[in-house]
Amino acid sequence: MSQTSDNNRRIAKNTLLLYFRMLFMMVVSLYTSRVVLNSLGVEDFGIYNVVGGVVAMFSVISGTLSAAISRFITYELGKENQEKLNKIFSASVTIQLLLSLIIVILIESVGIWFLNEKMTIPLERMASANWVLQFSVITFVINLISVPYNAAIIAHEKMSAFAYISILEAICKLAIAFFIMISHIDKLIFYAILMCLVSIIVRFTYGHYCKKHFEECTYHFHWDKEILKNMFGFAGWNFIGASSAVLRDQGGNIILNIYFGPSVNAARSIANQVNGAITGFVQNFMTALNPQITKSYASNDRGYMMALIFQGARLSFYMLLLLSLPVLINTHYILVIWLKLVPEHAVLFVQLILIFAMSESISNPLITAMLATGKIRNYQIVVGAFQILNLPISYICLELGCIPESVLVVAIFISQICLAARLYMLRGLIGLSSKQYLKKVYFNILIVTFFSLIIPCILRRYMNDTFFAFVLITLSSLVCTLIVIYYIGCNRDERAFVFSKFSKIKIK
Repeated sequence: MSQTSDNNRRIAKNTLLLYFRMLFMMVVSLYTSRVVLNSLGVEDFGIYNVVGGVVAMFSVISGTLSAAISRFITYELGKENQEKLNKIFSASVTIQLLLSLIIVILIESVGIWFLNEKMTIPLERMASANWVLQFSVITFVINLISVPYNAAIIAHEKMSAFAYISILEAICKLAIAFFIMISHIDKLIFYAILMCLVSIIVRFTYGHYCKKHFEECTYHFHWDKEILKNMFGFAGWNFIGASSAVLRDQGGNIILNIYFGPSVNAARSIANQVNGAITGFVQNFMTALNPQITKSYASNDRGYMMALIFQGARLSFYMLLLLSLPVLINTHYILVIWLKLVPEHAVLFVQLILIFAMSESISNPLITAMLATGKIRNYQIVVGAFQILNLPISYICLELGCIPESVLVVAIFISQICLAARLYMLRGLIGLSSKQYLKKVYFNILIVTFFSLIIPCILRRYMNDTFFAFVLITLSSLVCTLIVIYYIGCNRDERAFVFSKFSKIKIK
């Protein structure tokens, strides 16, 4: 019981540290997005994001091994096997170096051909787009090599370092926004160069911290066939899930470019910025929670693992609902105040991408639990097959003349199908009860969402887009959501815990 209490306190502490980091990063991100959009213009802003998307398409290769690295490092920490941990870290760095070489070759051949022959980019900006591609490749490779170091920090649950280094990154990006405003050279190329420099700074900071604090983070060339076989086997099956997610997100962005051009890419990029700022809070929570799910599986504490999965799914959704509801109801007003220059389609893109994020949030703990088992072949075949359908269905919709936002509607629908598939597959993998999940998580959040919407939607219907209306609707959204979560979303024990903490704060 004491161990569980310590783990819960560690999760709470780490989540709080990451929230402070996220608040700072969100303010910086929202400001820099506005500055960069207005400095580059809608067209160049869209070009940067879609060209970066071409590079990100190749993350399907790196993402599979990155997930394997994180899982194996965290698992061995749960087993407390230092010798094997040292071998896994060195093997991970070796794998990432080899993978970097492969990805550079692919992008410099297939990527350049696709950019110049298939994408819709104005001829006068094609040279700049090619420079963006080159610097995006360098940035991608640097981030790829940082993965084992990031995984070590998260596995050791040293979130203070993770938070501080991320704040350093945010400050650097704030400086980029300033330099972009005063630059007299090609702003698109200059922006790509500066983003690359930030990646280099952050990479060396992560490396220095890990070598100083973690015994296993000193690299020695190591070629252990057994470890590599296990990691590549895990990554091989995880490739299906990773590729389907990349095809859904970056593939969708590319077909939007083919059908509608860079301006629609700019609108979707704005939606991604808003989504990143809001969902970052949930990602921080899951970053703090994920190591405990993996370690509880490694130590065979299944009861604690199930409790973490159910509570993690509900709390992830509640945090997103609390933050997303004011944005969903006031989207147009917020974008006008934030950007001034609002790309066409941006409003509906923002609303749909937040709904998609909420749909995905309740699956995140399930995915972590699945990865913890290492037995992912059947799971990835089934769930990955459903996710891959995003791209062809979206293509058919656009070919039939549907609006650009239909890509996200398809993603939301398939997200729910994937949730059902995950529940079915995890029943056999870890003994997860689908009935209990539906009762304690799914139906619970549907009821909470319904009652949270009533008053804010009524106010929105009868009020115009004014600052007073924005403040009133936002406050009503927050208050209604908190009340409904407390009385309907939380069980008796959780309400007692919240009440006790509030009472202590009140006494102090």
